Amino acid sequence: MPFYHKLGKIPHKRHTIFRKPDGSLYYEQLFGTIGFDGMSSNMYHEHRPTQVREIRKTTDVSPKIAVGNNIKSYRFHGFKIKPEDDYLQSRKTVLTNSDCSIILAAPKNSTEEYFYKNADADELIFIHRGTGKLRTHLGNLDFKYGDYLMVPRGTIYKMDFDSKDNRLFIVESHRPIYTPKKYRNWFGQLLEHSPYCERDIRQPRELETHNEKGDFLIRIKKKNELFDVVYATHPFDVVGYDGFNYPYALSIHDFEPITGRIHQPPPVHETFETDAFVVCSFVPRLYDYHPESIPAPYNHSNIDSDEVLYYVDGDFMSRNDIAAGHISLHPAGIPHGPHPGAVERSIGKEKTDELAVMVDTFKPLMLTEEAMDIADDSYHKSWLE
Repeated sequence: MPFYHKLGKIPHKRHTIFRKPDGSLYYEQLFGTIGFDGMSSNMYHEHRPTQVREIRKTTDVSPKIAVGNNIKSYRFHGFKIKPEDDYLQSRKTVLTNSDCSIILAAPKNSTEEYFYKNADADELIFIHRGTGKLRTHLGNLDFKYGDYLMVPRGTIYKMDFDSKDNRLFIVESHRPIYTPKKYRNWFGQLLEHSPYCERDIRQPRELETHNEKGDFLIRIKKKNELFDVVYATHPFDVVGYDGFNYPYALSIHDFEPITGRIHQPPPVHETFETDAFVVCSFVPRLYDYHPESIPAPYNHSNIDSDEVLYYVDGDFMSRNDIAAGHISLHPAGIPHGPHPGAVERSIGKEKTDELAVMVDTFKPLMLTEEAMDIADDSYHKSWLE
């Protein structure tokens, strides 16, 4: 839940006359969610944002489900997802339910020939490898290793990469993604006990305004279909906006861990939330300082949620044979915990350098064919002594 932001030129009052230097009008657009009740921004365009010239082909991008009802723990080798030239083709859905999809992507090239808009879902894009610039109609954001890019639904964007070696972990959410309410006061300000604050959130500062007519292809995702829509004016023609609904960036390296005398529960790592799932960040931190503490996590039951852990970097103390790019899935209904020997190894350790992103969903996740192609089918047996 970002805070008020203003960029570019706007009039003194909303819904009032705002003229260009030649005397003609700029075109106002309210960019909001949840009807008129959610976060919104007021934008001002060089041209009417409604000029559709042509609707071309439609492509079905529905995930192909391989396992619909699952009780087995899995490990997936995320870096086995093969790089693709095209950004959208590189996005492979591995886990999905009616609230969200978890996507791996290894795009080699920048988005050149089209713009992209997800009309159904917020996108939380974690940058595991690569640097570049997220370009949007609401301004641009530079990104690098460890960045979360929060892209609200309906945002028109391109991804510009500096090289061909890029790895992305994407959570596509049909529910609005907010900062956790437990970290906010009644005004929405992040509180002193929050593991990050407003100064850690990077807002767009560069507004890219194009006053152009022509044929501009926007690929719009809606209900698991991609629509190729040609607009008559450049979608980046916004001269200014203000409000609360815009893309922003937060680095996982700016997340300050909450620690204690004994092992802290996973909610202390919470970074983003919806009413259907949470996203947590596990970062380098000092271990518990009780003289008899066990730093390894205790066994716990996944009764109400599926737990997905994406391993980014470092030494993952509670797991055996885990490397960067691996994903573990521990489904609802069964307990899970540290691998054999992990508890004993952890005693006396003072710190960890692990870096990981966790997604806990309140509805079960289905496994796709792409997931099974990179799955370790024997992972569920790795707790046997």
